[in-house]
Amino acid sequence: MRLRSLALSLSLAFSSIVPCISVAAQTQPILGFDAAGAERERKLEAQFDSLLDKNNLQSWTRRLAARPHHVGSPAQKEHAEFLVAQYRSWGYQAEIERFDVLFPVPVTRSLELVSPVKFKAKLAEPPLKEDAGTAQAGQLPVYNAYSADGDVTGELVYVNFGVPKDYEELARRGIDVEGKVVIARYGGSWRGIKPKVAAERGAIGCIIYSDPKEDGYFQGETYPKGAWRNEYGAQRGSVADMPTYPGDPLTPGAGSVPGTKRLNRKDAATIVKIPVLPISYADALPLLKAMGGPLAPPEWRGALPVPYRLGAGPAKVRLKLAFDWQQVPAYNVIARLPGAELPDEWIIRGNHYDAWVLGAHDPISGTVALMEEARAIAALTKSGWKPKRTIVYAHWDGEEPGLLGSTEWVETHADELRQKAAIYINTDSNGRGFLEMGGSHTLERYFNEVTRDVIDPQKQIPVKERVRASRIVGGSGEARREARERKDLRLAALGSGSDFTPFLQHLGIASLNLGYGGEGRGGSYHSSYDSVAYFERFIDPGYRYGTTLAQTTGRLVLRAANAEVLPFDFVAFADTLEKYLKEVTALEGELREASLEKNRQIEEKTLEAAFDPTQPYVPPKADAPVPAMDFAALKTAAAALAASSERYRAALDGLAARPLPPAVQKEAGEALIATERAMLRAEGLPRRPWFRHQIYAPGLYTGYGVKTLPGVREAMEERQWNEAREQSAILAATLERVTAQIDKATAILRREQTTSAAR
Repeated sequence: MRLRSLALSLSLAFSSIVPCISVAAQTQPILGFDAAGAERERKLEAQFDSLLDKNNLQSWTRRLAARPHHVGSPAQKEHAEFLVAQYRSWGYQAEIERFDVLFPVPVTRSLELVSPVKFKAKLAEPPLKEDAGTAQAGQLPVYNAYSADGDVTGELVYVNFGVPKDYEELARRGIDVEGKVVIARYGGSWRGIKPKVAAERGAIGCIIYSDPKEDGYFQGETYPKGAWRNEYGAQRGSVADMPTYPGDPLTPGAGSVPGTKRLNRKDAATIVKIPVLPISYADALPLLKAMGGPLAPPEWRGALPVPYRLGAGPAKVRLKLAFDWQQVPAYNVIARLPGAELPDEWIIRGNHYDAWVLGAHDPISGTVALMEEARAIAALTKSGWKPKRTIVYAHWDGEEPGLLGSTEWVETHADELRQKAAIYINTDSNGRGFLEMGGSHTLERYFNEVTRDVIDPQKQIPVKERVRASRIVGGSGEARREARERKDLRLAALGSGSDFTPFLQHLGIASLNLGYGGEGRGGSYHSSYDSVAYFERFIDPGYRYGTTLAQTTGRLVLRAANAEVLPFDFVAFADTLEKYLKEVTALEGELREASLEKNRQIEEKTLEAAFDPTQPYVPPKADAPVPAMDFAALKTAAAALAASSERYRAALDGLAARPLPPAVQKEAGEALIATERAMLRAEGLPRRPWFRHQIYAPGLYTGYGVKTLPGVREAMEERQWNEAREQSAILAATLERVTAQIDKATAILRREQTTSAAR
């Protein structure tokens, strides 16, 4: 109640100044434009807004989410043909680009409790009479793509979220999973981490279930009465080891096209080594009820009406899975609007359109917003406007199994993209609520200027200020202070989980990922209940936030396509980099303090004395000492980058009053595009060369979750101190390359300032 009252007060306060904000926004500069160009841009954006029609969002959603359309399905091919026809009718150069990718579908799925009682899991989501969409034929069953085939029987062990620290807790209690089947609940990490860690610990099978505490009646009424996952709802999804590499498991680093050499399936590093199956909480309940052993720690307990026990046994299960490992076509739809002045600088905008079942929310809510944005931008050309740079719209296929369509396209066209791709803008799902925003921090200022100029449809305040309010209300300490005092809202760093991954982390293309949500919430994710009826009731009634997403991304595309200077700014990047360095520096001290305390407790036997004597206890091994790390070179490189960033900003702001000659625009664009490329290392990160970005990467054991400064940070977390030192030197050299590239761009702008003054 207190939070709601505070949010209401903030809303009233902001609403009282909306007219002032709106008027002020019309006179503020736009990054990359001179004053006259900014005025023309605002008029163009107002015209763009007037062309958007939410009725298109509704009609396209009802068409595209009417029946199942996973990668390789007949419906997905029909959707590709529909999309390409739409783009051609709007005036785009559009084509379907096909890739043949490995996509397993199950032919056998069985899960049985064989002792101490008998039970066979239903493994099915029943159709609902209240929602005709849930009865559609052609649905993929509940399963995890890229699970191993297998027929295994073993005692059951409950592993909480199934992340490494959970196994450390089990080890302290004398429980190991060697030769066992583990059961983990969704949450705590990306789903693919759970079978990966289980296999590394010797488990022979993995079951993942949706606990109602995170995703069911504990959160609210269940579907169809409410939005949350009902007892038979289950989360499909890929468990490929995408932190190693995304895309087709058989063609890492190369496009999956005719003539590409493919790995033998047994050699594909991203295919899970043990069978894994997702189940509903109705199917999980009898399994958990049959388990014995010690009670799980309080924080491990969900909301099912049973005592949560760890096992192993007496519950024993048989898990049997077999798959048809087929090659299926993935159809990317690519549409181009050529640039009139700088056609070899590309602004790329993408969203996937494949789903696990119907996918009204994930991904069609983002797909239709992209379509309406593209239609309205094409309509602008009828009044004589042409973009300065080429705009590329992409609908990716095969995102759900592992970013298949986008990764194969990027790998196939890597050489051309390295030369031409300036910015990639990604969306995925969209709904009612707050703007969720992440991306390259070189784009932070540009992104904030757009969010300043888009109005939230519920609160009638700029979406930027609504996000700021949510961070103040929901944050604490430094995060709250920063939300109040920092002019621009900080972008979240990008890990993985959507189609920005190959652009940013493989090719070094500055990227953004955004969407609205947080208020239209529920439990339909990756289930057959993600239907049109569900979406229109609970996620975005009236398609108001679909229109807002189109307004937001449309401005991002238009400003990047029209700017005289690409909208890069490096001050926020330098500031965020300093934050990451402070975290890594502090990590050294935190690890040392934790190890010293742990070792002392082992030596003093206080751990053993404090442990419940009725429970098994295995004392942990002592940690090796944490050596001193020398971050001097890194700090020096970061300081030099910060100084260069300030010089670039001064040079850019000094040109805001006059247009740049076309030749200078081209030269500056080439230099700016190369800044993100300079953050790559050709050899990639340790043990995963596909990921080349030295600032952002998905964590090896977080999956979607990001690890910033990943080479250094993960080596320290894994206590690989020699590797940490090596990666620190590599990172310092990377920052020096970035600084040199920023200085190159600055020199181009300063030379033009001098030339212009002389004229």
